[in-house]
Amino acid sequence: MRILTTAIPGVLHLIPELRSDARGSFIKTFRADLFRQHGMATEFAEEYHSLSHRNVLRGLHFQLPPHGHDKLVYCVHGAVQDVALDLRRGSPTYGQHLTLELSASNGHMLYLPAGLAHGFCTLGESAVMQYKVTSAYAPQHDSGIRWDSAGIAWPLDAPLLSERDQGFATLAQFDSPFVFAEQP
Repeated sequence: MRILTTAIPGVLHLIPELRSDARGSFIKTFRADLFRQHGMATEFAEEYHSLSHRNVLRGLHFQLPPHGHDKLVYCVHGAVQDVALDLRRGSPTYGQHLTLELSASNGHMLYLPAGLAHGFCTLGESAVMQYKVTSAYAPQHDSGIRWDSAGIAWPLDAPLLSERDQGFATLAQFDSPFVFAEQP
């Protein structure tokens, strides 16, 4: 597995070795010693699996302190445009985002430390995403940023959004409780 740094401190782009043959394919998604070596969490509290149909946009989501969490995300079916948005005060990339295509065919993964909002939109008929997070879901600390307020070039003009996602504060309205800490 190759682990690449990104323009946003602490956000890592993981490129596992994809092995394919006549039977199908195989990808290793987790290796504790390698994750530790790169400063990533190795203990996860919960794991999620989501199915999204054509034109769905989910995000931009995060949990507020003290229930913030690191997150590992990857696509196991279809493809998505995946987005990480830096919300950490004092970060050299505060308010900036990065986008990556995550797909079942490329096997790429994204690791986000606490203090980043995460979202994605489907790039085909459907997509299945897998998430591992380091803290349990805490509804009273669940939050988000409006999908269209951070300058992200989404490939959808009229995405299908949840009512919850439509009601989030804009990035400009958000008073971030997250503070940037230098990454190892």
